[in-house]
Amino acid sequence: MDNICHTLVGAACAEAGLKTRTRFATPVLLITANLPDVDVLAFATSTPAVAVRRGLTHGILAQALLPIAFTVLVLLVDRWRPPRGGGQRARAAPLLLLSYVGVLTHVGLDWLNNYGVRLLMPFSDRWSYGDSVFIVDPWLWLVLGLGVLVARRTSRPAAAGVSLILATIYIAGMVVSARRARAHVLDAWMREHGAPPRALMVGPAFANPFRRAIILHAGDHYRSGRFHWQGRRVVLDEARVPLNADVPAAVRARDDPRVRAVLVWARFPFYRLAPVEDGTRVTVSDMRFAGRVGDVTVLVPHDVRPEAPGR
Repeated sequence: MDNICHTLVGAACAEAGLKTRTRFATPVLLITANLPDVDVLAFATSTPAVAVRRGLTHGILAQALLPIAFTVLVLLVDRWRPPRGGGQRARAAPLLLLSYVGVLTHVGLDWLNNYGVRLLMPFSDRWSYGDSVFIVDPWLWLVLGLGVLVARRTSRPAAAGVSLILATIYIAGMVVSARRARAHVLDAWMREHGAPPRALMVGPAFANPFRRAIILHAGDHYRSGRFHWQGRRVVLDEARVPLNADVPAAVRARDDPRVRAVLVWARFPFYRLAPVEDGTRVTVSDMRFAGRVGDVTVLVPHDVRPEAPGR
């Protein structure tokens, strides 16, 4: 999920009553609700950030250790800057509990969308996808934001608690919807083609819980489309996107470390080929976010003669 949603979850937990557990409770919830995204620093390096994101800092080891490390840091701050007027010092046990709440809700929310998360890092780099809730969900913003606002203005923690309950019900409904929509799409494809696709995503659509985005791996090409709950309609676009994975220029492009890095992350990779004076420009993209996230372009010199794009 986006960091606004993560922050609102932390704020709602605080306003629902957890902010009274210990000194620094609110900032701890707000920060740890975003803490695994420290891997965003990868954008400052030459490595394609998609290869690093949602890996080590989101994996099982980080889920276990980040809350402990952050609790130690907060306790050091508490010791360095004690409360004025003899106020209550920070307590380790509540700080640790709140840190786990923040980190685990972050990872759980990230699993919900179709970007994916590597839950078992560093022991396995396998991606897991919830394909249930869009990465930016305005309905979660609205519900959680209203809960936090009302709780703060009226000093009624129940308002934030209700917003968390409503958000949880919404998420659960989206997870169930995603599973059922996938079954409908798979059944429709099987009826027409007699065999399952090599891979299938039936993911969320922005701001519309009643529509799903479809990507099908159909062998040497991809198909995209939409699933509508109204009438349970499966609509596939006529356009076919060739993988071009076996074209010599694409094979050669995979020697480039930037391309290999993107392929660590790519779920539906494909290659676009453009002949130029010095060779062939090869762009590797992912069907989920082509042109928006993760695209990398490399030049393959003339010693590899490409086939025509799309063959």
